[in-house]
Amino acid sequence: MIKPKTGLRLVVFTLVAAALVFAGWRLTRPKPPEVEVATIARGPVESTVVNTRAGTVKACRRAKLAPVAGGQIVKMEVKEGERVKAGQPLLELWNRDLAAQRELANRQLATSEERRREACILADNAQRDADRTQQLAAQGFVSPQRAEDARADARSRRASCDALAADVKRAQAQVRVALAGLERTTLTAPFAGIVAKVTGEVGEFTTPSPPGIPTPPAVDLIDDSCLYVSAPMDEVDAPRLQPGQAARITLDALPGKTFPGHVRRLAPYVTEVEKQARTVDVEVDFDAPPRQALLVGYSADVEAIVARHDDALRVPTQAIQQDGTVLVLGKDDRLETRRIKTGLANWAYTEVTDGLAAGDRVLLSFDQEGVKAGVKVTPKAAP
Repeated sequence: MIKPKTGLRLVVFTLVAAALVFAGWRLTRPKPPEVEVATIARGPVESTVVNTRAGTVKACRRAKLAPVAGGQIVKMEVKEGERVKAGQPLLELWNRDLAAQRELANRQLATSEERRREACILADNAQRDADRTQQLAAQGFVSPQRAEDARADARSRRASCDALAADVKRAQAQVRVALAGLERTTLTAPFAGIVAKVTGEVGEFTTPSPPGIPTPPAVDLIDDSCLYVSAPMDEVDAPRLQPGQAARITLDALPGKTFPGHVRRLAPYVTEVEKQARTVDVEVDFDAPPRQALLVGYSADVEAIVARHDDALRVPTQAIQQDGTVLVLGKDDRLETRRIKTGLANWAYTEVTDGLAAGDRVLLSFDQEGVKAGVKVTPKAAP
């Protein structure tokens, strides 16, 4: 028979042992894994289209200029990086022969004008003489034949005046021909801009590009007062794009900055490049000229906004699994699988139309081992 004191000691010992075992279990049991969660809230959601490869900043006007005729450069009027005005001479070719032809044409024109003036003076005088002879013939002082001869002489001299006037026009045309020949030897700026590159030096020969044989231009002129971005979009996204849509432009050269813009044009054909996806080139204008000086040729990315909902219930896109479900923190911080219906979406947020409510907390990442539905977790806010 167990004594009362001995029984009490046994109970106490058992309770102490159980408490120690429970404490040891509490201390050694695996802790719930920490996971990043996001709280569902309302905010703007956009459906966007982005370029498949880097786009390029381009100038609205860029001309690779060369003289109409080939020849030796005798004057180089500009340097690379220099700003020029419309009509400003850029370079001049050897043209002494054409200048001499222009001088000859000018002298021939002057001679023709003097001859015309002389003939017209004589014609006016002959007309006045014919008028006086006609009056005398009417009074019987001279014969009718003499009056007729005076009128014929006046008409003849008038015809000579008119013929020489036509000769003056021919001489004027010859002057214009000579001037056109000279203009072919002078390269001028078709618009105001900046000289990007000059190919050739004084004394060298330059020629225009024959058909099918590209040659370096004498002067590469860029109008950098108007810039836009050309970017390739996947052909699958092309039907969703149209001119006038809002867009955002980012530049690798200016990280952290976004420039608003809008779609100005879609290429009317699909570009097919070997070993690359078929794309459609999209041109995007800046809504306002950037304050920073942009260089033509900068790489750029375009995000065209197809649709936007300003006050939508949204979930981070990374929280949605491939099967269209999310893991939600339920009671006692255990994960639950929930299927949702979605609307607009982009890489950052997806609109939720059914399956979640504001305030719900969803799992952001799924790469932790053992994290699945039914597991108790320790939530931590996403950074």
